[in-house]
Amino acid sequence: MKPPSELRVSKDRKLLTVSFPDEEPMQISAEMLRVLSPSAEVQGHSPEQRVTVAGKRNVAISEIEPVGNYAVRIVFDDGHATGLYSWSYLARLGLEGEKLWQDYLRELDEKGLSRGA
Repeated sequence: MKPPSELRVSKDRKLLTVSFPDEEPMQISAEMLRVLSPSAEVQGHSPEQRVTVAGKRNVAISEIEPVGNYAVRIVFDDGHATGLYSWSYLARLGLEGEKLWQDYLRELDEKGLSRGA
């Protein structure tokens, strides 16, 4: 997959805009990026180990670091910095974001967790 032509963090650090060549820009919230982090800390090493991350409504992006030509590491203001967001993963979050978000909200509800800190 080709790299994005632009990654732009909003002034309040709560939104990432990802622009791929010949595609409409996609906006992904910092909260979604954090709670759906591709890191082993969140995803585990198998589906059974996946963690539901709660309490990240106000999380912000501290910095974005390039990783080769295939990904970025996003550092969050809560200290989380272990996820490598490949171009294809960012595209998936942008394209399937509404469904993934609804699944996340349902999971929070089922586990009695909340988005609040």
